[in-house]
Amino acid sequence: MGFRVIKTAIAALMAVLIADAAELPGPTSAGLLAILGVDVTRKRSLKTISARFFASVVGLLFASVLFAVLGFHYWVLAVYILTAFPAIVRAGFKEGIVTGSVVVFRVFSGGEISMHVVWTQILMLVIGLGSAMVVNMAYMPKPDNKLLNIRHDIDKFFSVIFKEFANTLKDPSYAWGGKEIIEAEKAISSGIAASKMYLENQVIHPNEEWTVYFYMRKTQLDSMQHMMHLISQVYTTMTHAEMVAELFDQLSEDVQTEFYTGRTEKLLRDVEEEFRTMELPTTREEFELRSAIRQLCRELAMYLKIAKKDKAPFPVSAKAE
Repeated sequence: MGFRVIKTAIAALMAVLIADAAELPGPTSAGLLAILGVDVTRKRSLKTISARFFASVVGLLFASVLFAVLGFHYWVLAVYILTAFPAIVRAGFKEGIVTGSVVVFRVFSGGEISMHVVWTQILMLVIGLGSAMVVNMAYMPKPDNKLLNIRHDIDKFFSVIFKEFANTLKDPSYAWGGKEIIEAEKAISSGIAASKMYLENQVIHPNEEWTVYFYMRKTQLDSMQHMMHLISQVYTTMTHAEMVAELFDQLSEDVQTEFYTGRTEKLLRDVEEEFRTMELPTTREEFELRSAIRQLCRELAMYLKIAKKDKAPFPVSAKAE
């Protein structure tokens, strides 16, 4: 918000100075238009400034006819609002209604309507909104550091969650509050919002890498919540659970790497192969527990499949562990 205030001040000053140099009457009006034109992202700036400009032009056309026919009376402003506003909205320039009203009310205050007056207002629009456009397009703060910090926070939360999964499988009596699940969900929502703003600031060749990453984490978190439900069904210590716990211990480390290492995927294949060589369950209780663990392995495989698809591959030159 602080940076936006600075941009607004620069745009307003630029507009006033240009309007004054052009010897337009009431140059401060250009500054007001510039204030209305400053926005938070480049794409939104292009959209809103275009809407404000064309809405103002449409409003000027309506006002010119009304003032010329009905005169400059206060009740004519009400007629203008009743007729021009629906037309502006129907034309798709709803965001420009306020800006257009500023221009029309300025004409009304002058008490005169002519081609010169209309042309002056259009010049004022070009200067005011143009100054806002220049400032908006010239520089937008890069959120890379913010996005990186959010990513690191999410990776840490995931690492802790997987470690807690492993601890619970090793010792079903182990108590875990699960607060990291909530914190991870908040961080992912924050990351999605920040990545969308980052994307809106890229007018040419937008990079969707961050958006893909945070939506990947959102899908994975849904999978992890299902894993947590399955783990809660494992209420006693058993060999199968301890073997899967080793997978989560490994994943707790892998999740903090920038690349998809494939280590946990390999371990999962080994574990499932070993499961096939084990004797079948002999009791209903053992059957239910092993069934939950097999479902847990399938859910883990889906999690890894998402990571393998959307996370950067492990570089060939890197040392395998």
